[in-house]
Amino acid sequence: MKQITVKGEKIINVPNFISLYRLLAFPLIFYFALTGQEKYYVIFLCISLVSDVLDGNIARYFKLQTNFGAALDNLADICTYAMALLGLFLFKWTEIEPHAWILYLFLTVFVLSYIVAFARFGKIPGLHLYSAVSAGYIQSIFFFVLFVFGFYPWMYYLAVGWGAFAYIEKIFVLLKLDDIRIGVKGLYWLLKSQKSRS
Repeated sequence: MKQITVKGEKIINVPNFISLYRLLAFPLIFYFALTGQEKYYVIFLCISLVSDVLDGNIARYFKLQTNFGAALDNLADICTYAMALLGLFLFKWTEIEPHAWILYLFLTVFVLSYIVAFARFGKIPGLHLYSAVSAGYIQSIFFFVLFVFGFYPWMYYLAVGWGAFAYIEKIFVLLKLDDIRIGVKGLYWLLKSQKSRS
């Protein structure tokens, strides 16, 4: 297979294909959601949620991490979780509405993190902090359980609350970084490395 490079990085690899799948599945999931086909919506959303867990782990395990892949994964994540949130509003809002305040808090922090990223660097923040990766896993499990088995408030508060914390940390990291790069574990490690260099 012919290799393609972007800014010196080889981008033809399995993790990037998995991320690309999520992008290509996005309009299909959107269609199923808008037409009320909950069964097919859930099937394709769950496949995307599982693939979200796979691509990052494969990239880390086989040392296939690239800035291009991180940005592609981040864009695919946005599309996947946008569809999960759309389904939440369309199919599960009766259960969620009494607990909506923390969801609105999470969405505010989430949007703010992208505003900060674009204001500072003009691009998608493909950082993959430990807190954000773990929040993604928890949220994937929550959405899977929600659409397949039902609503569990404790799981909802864990998924949304940890997600809000992760994006608050991401905002602080973005404010401290000189440029977006892969391999930033979190604010603690960033401050520690900056302190050791000074």
